[in-house]
Amino acid sequence: MPFRLRPLVVVAAVPLLVLAGCASTGPAAEPTAGAAAPAAAVQDCGVDVAPRAEPAERILAVKSTAAELVVALGLGDALVSTAFLDGPLEMSGTEAPPTIEGMPSREAVLALEPDAVVAGWESAFAPEAAGDRAALHDLGVTTWVSPAACRSVDVAPLTWDALLGELEDAGTVLGVPDAGAALADEQRTALDAIEPLGDDGTEATALWYSSGDDAPYVGGGSGAPQLVLESAGLENVAADVAEPWTTMSWEALAASDPDVIVLVDAAWHTAESKIERLRANPATAQLDAVREGRFVVVPFPMAEAGVGSVDAVGLVVDGVRAMALG
Repeated sequence: MPFRLRPLVVVAAVPLLVLAGCASTGPAAEPTAGAAAPAAAVQDCGVDVAPRAEPAERILAVKSTAAELVVALGLGDALVSTAFLDGPLEMSGTEAPPTIEGMPSREAVLALEPDAVVAGWESAFAPEAAGDRAALHDLGVTTWVSPAACRSVDVAPLTWDALLGELEDAGTVLGVPDAGAALADEQRTALDAIEPLGDDGTEATALWYSSGDDAPYVGGGSGAPQLVLESAGLENVAADVAEPWTTMSWEALAASDPDVIVLVDAAWHTAESKIERLRANPATAQLDAVREGRFVVVPFPMAEAGVGSVDAVGLVVDGVRAMALG
């Protein structure tokens, strides 16, 4: 599909069409009976996004959560490229698209001739990155950012209703509203099937350790880690921090004395390296969770709100239940 500035041409032609209509001596045409009205714009991180009338056919996904969302909506074949992935993208029945290392520039984005750009960060649409969202919309390129990653507008603590609603909205914007609704229903059913730890008498606290060498970067009380831990039946030791993520000192970590430590596994900061650091640090080496190896490892993409969040709940529940805490 060649990339052309079609919307600009259409706008320029509108006055001519209006004048032609005024010059006509015939009766005005009646609206077609049953014609569907354009879908209402969807608010996304403070930006109005017009839903596509047809499914997007050429999509760039920036971040693993964005790519996983596109695949889950049944649009994997429409992926022309990915960028800034946190790990391999799992796709069934089709070869994974090429990926761009790092954040793509506006020039690199336009060279792909996309009709949609889906991103896991607002910063993907910075001037030095893919470019301004409004400018891309003017070119006919739909944009979408995970609302859970919004920073330009006030965002309430993450809930399942908000996260599953995001899946529906993304499907609407990308031209597959039925797929979005079905995905949200599927995720809700899977979540409801998980038996939280508290239901079997297990009461435990947990720390979500994402990264950090000088000081651990951990899941706070308003983002995906909090939602996952709470849904798993665990008490987040950093729940009192009203941010998705926060930096905690090693001394504060030791004082929190979590029963379980959830470790985020990433190629650049592996779970194994975190375990070594916890065992080598005098402040944490004597914690029961460290001495007894009470660790649950979660892949990095599951650490961010998205289609992997429900699976993260199940993974944490299974991991902790296997420890037979009592």
